[in-house]
Amino acid sequence: MPKNITEERLRWILPLVHKEIKLKDLERVCPYGRRTLIRWKQAYLQGGEAALAPRSTAPKTQPNETPIRIKEEVITLRKATGLCAQKLHWRLEKQGLTVPVRTIGKILQSEGLVRKYRKKKVKYKYIKAMRQPGELVEIDVKHVPGKIAGRKYFQYTAIDTASRWRHLEVYELESTHHAVTFLKTVMKRFPHHIQAIKTDNHSTFTNYYVGTNKRSDMTVKTVHALDRFCAEHGMIHYLIDPGKPAQNGTVERSHREDEEKFYQRNRFKNVAALKRKIRQWNNYYNDLEHCGLDGKTPNEMLRLKVPNVVA
Repeated sequence: MPKNITEERLRWILPLVHKEIKLKDLERVCPYGRRTLIRWKQAYLQGGEAALAPRSTAPKTQPNETPIRIKEEVITLRKATGLCAQKLHWRLEKQGLTVPVRTIGKILQSEGLVRKYRKKKVKYKYIKAMRQPGELVEIDVKHVPGKIAGRKYFQYTAIDTASRWRHLEVYELESTHHAVTFLKTVMKRFPHHIQAIKTDNHSTFTNYYVGTNKRSDMTVKTVHALDRFCAEHGMIHYLIDPGKPAQNGTVERSHREDEEKFYQRNRFKNVAALKRKIRQWNNYYNDLEHCGLDGKTPNEMLRLKVPNVVA
């Protein structure tokens, strides 16, 4: 019995080549057609046994193949920015190059530039809430990796859940005073009235879960400075459930972007360099296309809305 395709073809072609049987008699018992036998015979006579090995039927060239210059542009842009296929599509579209998202994905996959995600055992289905700019702003603190000039620093982040516009500031301490100061700065820079903020349960933002400041009925003895500031300016202060950082997912996601695309790619000689670069990075982020905004940037989303009038 033949062990491979080549031996199977030789089995029928050799008697025909050696004139041991005629073609019309062979095609009566052969499961393959007349044209196939003739083609195999010609291939054997021209190239021998190697010519009978199966070959790929895929075309050597594609008439609609993406030009090399566009492939190189996609690869260069991906390595420089780390953007996903959808964001690369929007970025190239603004440069006058229309490349389908799936084509960009295939180029990244062929070059080994695709992120390897961990498999999640549990999938949650969230309902997207439609909000107006300023309706809810998430605030959190990120520790700046390492030390700069021998000191630790903290990045305060505020991000609007509707437009994804955000503001960053760097402080020397993680304290209530800096939290209130930071919120004042955000209110001055954000073009809309902030109706509510959402934070985690760190003592920087609340004393609700501080053991020395609560009674058996879970009511705090004193009002936190941030809560007092929010009440004076007509803002609601929401707290996430303990141990549920996903409820502050917008700001947590932006922190991952900061870690991967800012802190891992930059080194800072002093705090002045850190503040200068983080200001440039924040401006870049606010002009970056977002998948959750259908390709628009946070600044573009703010321009689509008319600022709220505070009475």
